[in-house]
Amino acid sequence: MTAHRAGFVSIAGRPNAGKSTLLNALIGEKLAITAPQPQTTRTSIQGVLTLPEAQIVFLDTPGIHKSDTLFNKRMMSTVRGALEDRDLVLYVADATRPITEEDDHAISALNKSTPSILVLNKIDRMDDKRLLLPVIERYQQLFPWVTIVPVSARRADGLDELKRLITEHLPEGPALFPDDYLTDQPMRFLAGEIIRERILHATREEVPHAVAVLIDTWEESPRLVKIAASIHVERPGQKTILIGAKGQMLKKVGSEARQELERLLERKVFLSLFVKVKPNWREDPEFLNAIDYRAMVGSEGNSE
Repeated sequence: MTAHRAGFVSIAGRPNAGKSTLLNALIGEKLAITAPQPQTTRTSIQGVLTLPEAQIVFLDTPGIHKSDTLFNKRMMSTVRGALEDRDLVLYVADATRPITEEDDHAISALNKSTPSILVLNKIDRMDDKRLLLPVIERYQQLFPWVTIVPVSARRADGLDELKRLITEHLPEGPALFPDDYLTDQPMRFLAGEIIRERILHATREEVPHAVAVLIDTWEESPRLVKIAASIHVERPGQKTILIGAKGQMLKKVGSEARQELERLLERKVFLSLFVKVKPNWREDPEFLNAIDYRAMVGSEGNSE
């Protein structure tokens, strides 16, 4: 009988490589929000995949990028922490994108003593798969990968093979979490992320990166969850865009977020959204602590 394996696997890469889409596809549940804009993921998000032969604890991380604000510096600190003491790293790269200096910089953040698999994502967008060969050769020059796996996270192509290879590189050992354990994210954090995702899909230009969502109140009963959330932006003009003409933009965001929250919570949701201007919140340590999910653990609100 094959020995059971278990371990920690970090998912790293440049912004917009499809890391969160890959995490969701591997787990089979939506744990990380996705959007067309880069740097959608702002913190490390843990998801646990339990298989008969293994338990894989994935950690999705923000895209590796240059740090300019205090907020970005914190994100990059999160990435560095997630790359330490891992059993394996999945480095996700967009197979359709030319390799640049930024890729060299991102790959240099990897530790050569930690086994790393290169996951070439978005192959569904390549009409001629022969174009993969020069991409693979170029990445092979940059880092000693244990293996290279082409996948399409969006279409779930190649993921069974990827799971098999991940399992092979994990240490033998018992499961680290109960079979039904899925994530370390508090429900309040997931709710805030769902609201933020709907904003990312609805708005453009400077608004998405200037948005932070705080869950102000959370009241549960067996049939209903009442949630009030504050959406913080940095400038009055961003608030105007987010509310929209006659409140239509905010209404659309709220309606879409509520429907997704009802699917997640399997109950009716009453959602109230408020937009507030908080200048330079990305440079405010106290505010950054407030929106960090680690501060939300154990604060789900009281059940009625």
